[in-house]
Amino acid sequence: MSLKLSVLDQSPVHDNKEPKTGLHDTIELARLSEKLGYYRYWCAEHHDTPGYASATPEIMVGAVASSTSKIRVGSGGVMLNHYSPYKVAEQFNTLNALYENRIDLGIGRASGANFLSARALHNQSNDSYANKAYDLTNFLNDSFKEDDYFYGVGVSPKGVESTPVYLLGSSEGSSILAGQLGAGFCLALFIGTHDRPTIIMDNYRKSFKASKTFSKPKPMIAVACICAETKEKAQSIASSHTYWKVQAFTGKQREALHSPQKVKKLYEELSYEDKIYFHETMDTMVLGTPKECKEKIEKLADEYKVEEVMVVNVTYSFEDRKNSYELLANEFNLNKKDK
Repeated sequence: MSLKLSVLDQSPVHDNKEPKTGLHDTIELARLSEKLGYYRYWCAEHHDTPGYASATPEIMVGAVASSTSKIRVGSGGVMLNHYSPYKVAEQFNTLNALYENRIDLGIGRASGANFLSARALHNQSNDSYANKAYDLTNFLNDSFKEDDYFYGVGVSPKGVESTPVYLLGSSEGSSILAGQLGAGFCLALFIGTHDRPTIIMDNYRKSFKASKTFSKPKPMIAVACICAETKEKAQSIASSHTYWKVQAFTGKQREALHSPQKVKKLYEELSYEDKIYFHETMDTMVLGTPKECKEKIEKLADEYKVEEVMVVNVTYSFEDRKNSYELLANEFNLNKKDK
């Protein structure tokens, strides 16, 4: 079976422009992704994060869906710890009603915010992430048991197909929870540098229980990938986001994305330990020519036994980013697969 490629968009702010332009670039990239033949397009959530523009994936999902016609659109993901599961269920149920059942609801347990921003979101619930995910899927599937507290509570509007739920995570805990909920699972290989053994995906499959949305497991992986005409150019482009991640690792105040030219100078000022982390981070990315990236992605897909790969791509230059997705789509012949 041919491999599907999809896009996970963190709405980076490109070319040292005003932060709000990152939102408009997301819509432009989504249109291009649909034209190139990518299968789905997910919008991420980050709060008060220099370099990233989108804090509200539920709004961006609507904006992207209204600007496209056939690509699946979703969140990657809503940080459920901050919110009421019932409110999230109604938001995405409404989106699914408006956009012809092509909406996905990806959720995660990370904060997506610094300490004060998380406090500002003012989540007073003591429910665990697992309990919230349970409630969310049951609201969407109308599947609470009679002895559940929320039995009989429906979501509006009525008569909408259940919105598919995916858990986006990088650990075994998330994969097993996804299986128990009968949800899809996307293993985030682009988060951190820690090892993600294939047993994480094996345990998702073993724990999977059929649900109203999925009769069998729906596993995916998400990889950081930058494709360029040469491997050296891809590595140079990747240095912008790599340096940004080093700032997060060291606990320093993160800045907007710097150009590869500036990063080349900033790299020399890093400590020995930070330089090691810089290279460890870059080693987790898929970087190279179209042919090299295709081979690496197919190898990872085979290793984790998945039929769909989500591609994360953060660059300083918007033109470099669009070019990367286009080169990759052409190498995979995505438009021909669509036909």
